Amino acid sequence: MGFFEKLKAGISKTKKNIIERVDTVFQQKRIDENSVDDIEEILISSDFGAQASNDIANLLRQRIRDGQIKTLNELKASLKSEMAAMLGRSQPIVFFGEKPFVILTIGVNGAGKTTTIGKLASRFVSDGFTVMLGAADTFRAAAIEQLETWASRAGADIIKHQSGSDPAAVAFDTVEAARHRGTDVVIIDTAGRLQTKTSLMEELKKINRVIKKSMPDAPQEVLLILDATTGQNGLSQVRLFNEAIGVTGIALTKLDGTAKGGIVFAIKREIGIPVRLIGIGESIDDLRDFDTNDFINALFD
Repeated sequence: MGFFEKLKAGISKTKKNIIERVDTVFQQKRIDENSVDDIEEILISSDFGAQASNDIANLLRQRIRDGQIKTLNELKASLKSEMAAMLGRSQPIVFFGEKPFVILTIGVNGAGKTTTIGKLASRFVSDGFTVMLGAADTFRAAAIEQLETWASRAGADIIKHQSGSDPAAVAFDTVEAARHRGTDVVIIDTAGRLQTKTSLMEELKKINRVIKKSMPDAPQEVLLILDATTGQNGLSQVRLFNEAIGVTGIALTKLDGTAKGGIVFAIKREIGIPVRLIGIGESIDDLRDFDTNDFINALFD
């Protein structure tokens, strides 16, 4: 199965929640400004969030008033174009500045952070870059071992300390080692933490500060790993992590079967942070750059 087919399968529940319900509703209803309320409700139930749902509904109402939407096909075409416009152009991770390009990964427990790091490292090495991983999740010995396994599999270097040591020290040593070795990319793992735990968020701020002591312009990317199945709770995570440390991009994992794919739109509309990567399966190749056109086409195809 190709990636696009996997993507279609991954967001099939989201498609069923949105497109198929629109089909069902408007086979029985006249298309007018009032009936757009049903679309707004459908979008909200698919985790688009109130703002994104309202924006799209208002644009559809305007097109109905202007006579641009009279049929179900025209309605779906307008819905498709407005959803694409809301997401805007794709914004993958792009390396810039002096080496190393430092990616600090953050997120709650269970989001797939370490696995995402491993897949990303493997991709960068395959693309010809040298990669160093920093095992700054020192709370769990298993996390360090898991990252070591991924480093070995990907062909990346790894910097680690003993379990229970200072995560910020690991992050500092990783960036320093990468600078001295001329490594292209650094990816730092951090402990999974609830966004509501103040002490853990303060530790994350410390890691960020310490990285800057080694390299003032780093981290160039603060990547929040977000489980797509969490829906609107995911939006809360994005807000609180962004307030604490400043998130620059999101990797949306577990997009393989969730009905909550609308969270992509809520994040973009309400917070404005781009989804850079999506994970649609367990395979090492199932982590890909988020492509707006592919995502929209998979929803409507």
